[in-house]
Amino acid sequence: MYKNLKIVAVITTLIMVFVQIGGALVTKTGSAEGCGDSWPLCHGQLIPKDWPLDTIIEIAHRGVSGIAIIFLIIFGVMAWKQLSHIRETKFLVCVSLSFILIQSLIGAAAVVGLWHGEFVLAAHFGISLICFAAVFVLTLLVFHVDLKYDTKGLIIHKGLRRHTIGIIIYIYFVIYSGALVRHADASLACTRWPHCMPHQIMPTNFYQAVQMGHRFLVLILFIWMVIAMIHVLRYYSNYRVIKNGWIIMMTLLVLQIITGALTIFTYVNIFIALFHALFITLIFGILCYYILLISRPDYEP
Repeated sequence: MYKNLKIVAVITTLIMVFVQIGGALVTKTGSAEGCGDSWPLCHGQLIPKDWPLDTIIEIAHRGVSGIAIIFLIIFGVMAWKQLSHIRETKFLVCVSLSFILIQSLIGAAAVVGLWHGEFVLAAHFGISLICFAAVFVLTLLVFHVDLKYDTKGLIIHKGLRRHTIGIIIYIYFVIYSGALVRHADASLACTRWPHCMPHQIMPTNFYQAVQMGHRFLVLILFIWMVIAMIHVLRYYSNYRVIKNGWIIMMTLLVLQIITGALTIFTYVNIFIALFHALFITLIFGILCYYILLISRPDYEP
């Protein structure tokens, strides 16, 4: 059932992953000005004469974002028609299309110089993250994950509800702080891990404060998710959709922390940095799926 819809859903989700990674790649390689201040043209031309690496990366990111919009429209129309009986479908379609457009406009505004400052640009990743999460959750609905894991009789009590809602709000600030590290060029403001510099624990300037602030927020997130994980294993071990999901998220968070440390040790190896962005993106997507389950009347305690 829904064979064509499932194919489109998988392709769209993968494209959105590349949009996320591509945005991180543009920032990490300093390719944001690869096309100068021209948008949608590149250096005022449809096809630029010169193709340095930063131009290739910027054009590729724009191209993938354009393809993402096309597939999102196709996916949205198909899901609207075939899954209209699922209450969250129309909402997720509207969110995904709205936020991909907002993301594109902010990216264009940054290129032409209408938006300035690392604090504003850091929001760009967070906006695209919401779009990815909407597509990811909609894809899970297409594949009937909730039916396969028999979530009909699932009761999510107040304890886990509060953990889930609190963590997803908090993790958004963690993600924003990580994007701020990139946009503020603070990735190597501290050359040691977990402390900042040799014989120095506390930051002494703005860039070190951004870097250490992000690490501190991640530490709190790790402790919070460990507490929530213990709660899940204690009270929800019989519900695979909950237990397996939290195990996956904890694994991804550990990998996130490891790649964060390796980013420092390898002086921002680009592949490690991209995996660092990928892991947190997947965690956010899974959390959004749990928010969907919590929002359903059947799961009220």
